[in-house]
Amino acid sequence: MTGSRDAWSWLKDSAEALTFGNPLYNMMLAGPAVTALPAVPLDPWPGDAANGSAILDGEFHFAEQTLTLDGSPMTEAFWQPEGVTDAWYAGLHSFHWLRDLRALGGDEARRQARALVFGWLYCHALWNGDSWAPAVAGARIANWIGLHDFFFASADEGFRFCIFDSLGRQTRHLRRVISGCKGGAALVTALKGLAYGSLCLPDGQHRLPETKRLLDRMLATEILGDGGHIERNPSIHLAVLRDLIDIRSALRAARSEVPAKLVHAIDRMTPALRFFRHGDGGLALFNGSREEDPALIETVLIQADSRSRPLRNAPDLRFERLHGGRALVILDAGAPPPPGYDRRAHAGTLSFEFSVGRERLVVNCGSHPELCKAWHTALAGTAAHSTLTVDETNSSEVMAQGGLGRLPGEVGCERRETADEITVVTHHNGYTPNFGLLHRRTLHLDQHGDALHGEDTLEPAGGTEPAGGAVVTSRPFAIRFHLHPSVQAQLVEGVDGLAAIVRPPSGAAWRFTAEGGTIDLTDSIYRGTIGTPRPTLQIVVSGEAGPTATSVSWAFNRERSSG
Repeated sequence: MTGSRDAWSWLKDSAEALTFGNPLYNMMLAGPAVTALPAVPLDPWPGDAANGSAILDGEFHFAEQTLTLDGSPMTEAFWQPEGVTDAWYAGLHSFHWLRDLRALGGDEARRQARALVFGWLYCHALWNGDSWAPAVAGARIANWIGLHDFFFASADEGFRFCIFDSLGRQTRHLRRVISGCKGGAALVTALKGLAYGSLCLPDGQHRLPETKRLLDRMLATEILGDGGHIERNPSIHLAVLRDLIDIRSALRAARSEVPAKLVHAIDRMTPALRFFRHGDGGLALFNGSREEDPALIETVLIQADSRSRPLRNAPDLRFERLHGGRALVILDAGAPPPPGYDRRAHAGTLSFEFSVGRERLVVNCGSHPELCKAWHTALAGTAAHSTLTVDETNSSEVMAQGGLGRLPGEVGCERRETADEITVVTHHNGYTPNFGLLHRRTLHLDQHGDALHGEDTLEPAGGTEPAGGAVVTSRPFAIRFHLHPSVQAQLVEGVDGLAAIVRPPSGAAWRFTAEGGTIDLTDSIYRGTIGTPRPTLQIVVSGEAGPTATSVSWAFNRERSSG
């Protein structure tokens, strides 16, 4: 695998290897023999039959990396291929791809599933620092149990014994280490595995109260009052909600009382998930998220069993949603997630996305599935978001190994609504330490959705001097509006100067104009979906910020004559 490791990680890994890699530890994980599962939760999640067919040919695709695994799954080389990313490795060992074989169906797919699971048992029955990592083990436990009826309900007794024995050992190990897990989506997945093992294995019931206490503690820390997840990433929000639905399903299958905090968390997270959906059914792109599969999102919403409408705004999550007519604006109006929850966070404070009906017009550039790569560093930067950048500097410091360093110390937002329009006034001081500047952004969306007006202002931050005490008299800035790849755009000369005509696939044209800066149309890139990066365009309004306040007014207005 690839990936950077600091000295602390190396010491931690070494200590774990000495403790868990000891043969005596494996003996400690032994438990009573299991012949059947007393409860099997329903697994409602769809698979991809095309991926299932590829797996039959030994081809595995995870995290934008495809690899053909030759040879027998009974060999270590099969499960430890060279040159794969951490995300790819986790995808292989989590066994979520069993759903793809289930979607393919047939005896061949079932036999392949059993052969692969047995091969993993042969090579990884003992602790391994990577394949037994809490989130990976948690996902695997839940997937093996949840897909029980597909791949081993009708298997021979020897195979079933091996599976049950391994499930017990993995659950007992997970119970020992989960208290040391960092927070975030990985902890939720680990807790899901622990819940499945505790509920669905005969010897786990006496540990269930402890599992529920851990679950309550996590929910209180990570699910905000408005239902948003603390990482402020719509894709992670989707994954966490799905995991919580699975935990609820396991509790119901085992006829165990569902904690009130879990019920309330699911009920709150559902409208928050709807909040992040554009009209095409996919998610907005903030803090490392992607569009995701609209069918999966819809399945999650159905399984959540909540018919709540989208949140109008998310005061705890600090996002705003402006909806008028068929137009929708989603704005990041808050500080990035706190340390410990910022591994995938982006420096996109005050960035927004703009869609009309099922068509996205203005977007952020998306994300890369693997951290510590040049792609991640570029896509996490402020310039990859539809907001203002001063002197090509990030509003938050993007760390090469993932996460953020310096953050805005102040991010403010005020929302006003009238019969005619919705107005949001925001600001952040992420540029104060380096440049002594405060960024203010105001957005107005009219009630019919025919006009989005904005103003970006850079002003001296209350006399604060930049780092080092140097007084800056002039700094270049750029306000970017990244366009979705399906959108066509061209610059035109109008009576009021240069403008950009933006035309989505439906043909309904929008005219972009700006005062206070120079309009240009340049190349951009889009990684909002899985696969090859897609070339696209961006509108850039550039200028110079001086010692007094500098403002740029801009607008997207629907061209009536274009229909």
